[in-house]
Amino acid sequence: MTVATAGEFGLISRVTARLGAASPLVQLGPGDDAALVAAPDGRVVASTDVLVEGRHFRRDWSAARDIGHRAAAANLADIAAMGARPTALLVALCTPASLEIAWAEELADGLAAEAGKVGAVVVGGDTSASPTLTVAVTALGTLEGREPLVRSGARPGDVVAVCGRIGYAAAGYTILSRGFRSPKLLVEAHRRPQVPYAAGPAGALLGATSMIDVSDGLLADLGHVATASGVGIDLRRSAFVVPEQMRDAATALGVDPYGWILAGGDDHALAATFPSSVRLPDEWRIVGEVLPASLFTAGDGVTVDGRRYTGGAPGWDHFR
Repeated sequence: MTVATAGEFGLISRVTARLGAASPLVQLGPGDDAALVAAPDGRVVASTDVLVEGRHFRRDWSAARDIGHRAAAANLADIAAMGARPTALLVALCTPASLEIAWAEELADGLAAEAGKVGAVVVGGDTSASPTLTVAVTALGTLEGREPLVRSGARPGDVVAVCGRIGYAAAGYTILSRGFRSPKLLVEAHRRPQVPYAAGPAGALLGATSMIDVSDGLLADLGHVATASGVGIDLRRSAFVVPEQMRDAATALGVDPYGWILAGGDDHALAATFPSSVRLPDEWRIVGEVLPASLFTAGDGVTVDGRRYTGGAPGWDHFR
């Protein structure tokens, strides 16, 4: 059965039937003109992201459930990076009428499963016919009384730390683009990221001064922090250990694995700055330091071992 066979409302009913999770904060879910989500904090953290077929995913590389996980993770990670807890997702699906409805159902399964990891639920959305398959997700979250972690809070003297995997998804993308399907660890990292959601609110409680999720590349994303905070950031290459499977894949493909680690995105690790006096738990690894902007020349907001990165683009740019 295709989307055209089921029709718009048939598609919606089949998808919403697979979103059975509940949340005490969701007072009204799918089925009305809008959802109703409680905001006990009095504030709502909101973020949106779009995945376009051929640009962000390929159906011959990833199953529909994997794409659902990825689409949810990209947004949930943004909420966590604000030091907040995700509560709800809104999903818009734009699809060719020829799409098999089973694919849309499996996409919904992936979205619901990823949201369920943090106690969030899919509360509504929209559908539309489109020649290009597109999944747009909006995430909502609550700060639970905490102040948000913003990009402008880093200060000279802070340390830079990372929680989560770095470079795995980029390595998986390169492997798939070369026509290979292994090692599985890296390919699966591209298909379905493993995001340390809990580290966002936990980092806020530890005293983080800024935080960002690594979606476009560590250098590029920390560059946003450096610009917003009016500081410079220097990373230590030696702080990043190349896993064995990544090292072997890089050797086989003839690439520098540090390009994946420093400039690769889609792992959605969390990068944060902390006062140097904070004792960080093991899941956070210190990878650099925040320095006065006066020590950096124009355009060198983030350096590696005191030097401008020369390994290529520092991260993903949709319009480059």
